[in-house]
Amino acid sequence: MAERVLTTDELNRAVLARQLLLERSALPPERAVEQVGGLQTQYSPSGYIGLWSRVTGFRRELLTDALTSGTVVQGWAMRCTIHMLSASDYWPLIAAVRAPRRVWWVRAHGGSGIDMGKVADAVRGYLADGPLKQAEIQRLLAADGFPREVWSGVQLWLELVRVPPAGTWGTPRAHVYGLAEHTVPLPASLPSVEEGEELLVRRYLEGFGPASAKDISSFCGWTVTGARRVLERLEPRRFRDESGGELFDLPGAPLPPADAPAPVRFLGQWEAVLLVHARRTQILPEEYRPLVFGKTMPQSVPTFLVDGRVAGTWRYVEGSVRCEPFQVLPRAVLDELHDEGERLTEFYAGG
Repeated sequence: MAERVLTTDELNRAVLARQLLLERSALPPERAVEQVGGLQTQYSPSGYIGLWSRVTGFRRELLTDALTSGTVVQGWAMRCTIHMLSASDYWPLIAAVRAPRRVWWVRAHGGSGIDMGKVADAVRGYLADGPLKQAEIQRLLAADGFPREVWSGVQLWLELVRVPPAGTWGTPRAHVYGLAEHTVPLPASLPSVEEGEELLVRRYLEGFGPASAKDISSFCGWTVTGARRVLERLEPRRFRDESGGELFDLPGAPLPPADAPAPVRFLGQWEAVLLVHARRTQILPEEYRPLVFGKTMPQSVPTFLVDGRVAGTWRYVEGSVRCEPFQVLPRAVLDELHDEGERLTEFYAGG
């Protein structure tokens, strides 16, 4: 039987629903970050904005408490990028991406011949008695004769996490790190690479499906061949996109109609729904991509969605949220945008 063809609008609504952007959820922070495949948090307050847009009644202290108690952790994971993950997901997902991350780093540094195992052992020793600021770790590495560039690879050979209050709303500078084994509970038996890979693909499809093997590989930092190998073990549901490309999904995952209402939503910096692995959904229309991820900008800019697509940028200045639409919006949309912006202003004030 021929596979069902999903339109771009259907893919758009599917991902918005799974990302909790069609309807806010009552999930606690640790379950919400699992549902959306982790929150990318190079800038840690963006995780708070991400959950505010996804979780009903969300308050800043809910995530700060989750980070402080350790039910949500921040560590380098997919694509060598720091994410907020649930503590229970942390070790399996690290197992899934550890080897490809190391291959990437060695290639990026020209196979320099640095003994990264030795570097990791040194940093483990520095952190044996507790967390340290990044600058202090780097100073100790230099004092031990290691070249400057090793810092960018340390977290690929040694599991490090941000240690609160660093990396929270009140202390956004994420510059204190500790050994993950000191704060993230280790399971009774460490997950195998295969178990971690399968969980990561399930998390991706739960949050971003239906998707192609290429999309999965882009998100996970794997080769397409590697992504297909994991998909074969999961026996996923199959679809096609409008150009005939093969899409994979989990049985029973939500597929809302293409015209499902999509309310105004505010997104923070480096939102994963806007990255290339989700390009098929056109949540970020291609003509606006340079305005969000400009080559001269050190980071992405916060955006807002109208009818499921980026329609402008916003910023919080002088005590209020200010929106800059990319084009003229209807009055009804402007009213909805204003109301949601007022709620976000209240969140900044005391949320």
